Amino acid sequence: MAENVFEFTDANFQKEVLESEEPVVVDFWAPWCGPCKMLTPMIEELAGDYAGRVRVGKMNIDQNPQIATQLGVNAIPTVVVYKKGEIVDRVLGIPPKTRFTTTIDDCLNG
Repeated sequence: MAENVFEFTDANFQKEVLESEEPVVVDFWAPWCGPCKMLTPMIEELAGDYAGRVRVGKMNIDQNPQIATQLGVNAIPTVVVYKKGEIVDRVLGIPPKTRFTTTIDDCLNG
């Protein structure tokens, strides 16, 4: 994993995502997913851009199927943005980076 990119798991999801005081961006992915690989550089950029203010991380759904199943993640890449444990945005596919920055900025400023 790149610097500033968290690794979320079924075991740490409650603490690292739902109980986080900071907004959290979770990229649900799998190693065999081509579009997921295409999204990775953007996720890494976001992690760098918002380091220390937002937790940005990835969750491998093959290794951690429980949370993905609970959230109904049935297509990847799916990116879910949380604020104080609540989902504020859910994005399927590879949107422009501004889709994420707008949501993250709203979380930080609101």
